[in-house]
Amino acid sequence: MNLDLYRRAPVGNATIGELYVDGVFAAFSLEDLVRDYKIDGQTAIPAGTYQVTITWSPHFQRRLPLLNDVPNYEGVRIHPGNYATDTEGCILVGTQVAGASILNSRVAFDALFARIETASMNNDIIRITVHDAQLA
Repeated sequence: MNLDLYRRAPVGNATIGELYVDGVFAAFSLEDLVRDYKIDGQTAIPAGTYQVTITWSPHFQRRLPLLNDVPNYEGVRIHPGNYATDTEGCILVGTQVAGASILNSRVAFDALFARIETASMNNDIIRITVHDAQLA
């Protein structure tokens, strides 16, 4: 399973993007701002390709997708949330964009998680590639 996250230009204190699963649009995304340097809890992960596994999250007390081997980050997950204050380097998903926020995050997350979980149970390799915005 291949996930592709295409970041757009920042909006306020958030980076909005579009998430595709095997080339088909699946959800909008929200991350912290992309920076050349890391500010703990306020900076999006570096663009790149990461393997995704489902593991137990002590913070959320449930199983969630985890991005593995993100340089200088630990515990980067895909999870529900609507605002930049809901993420600390993680990727949030939603069905709509409203300014610097996303809406219906639980609906979008539940649908995405079901697909990731099915792929995981089928022993598929799951990867996400994060693409920085192409600004003109």
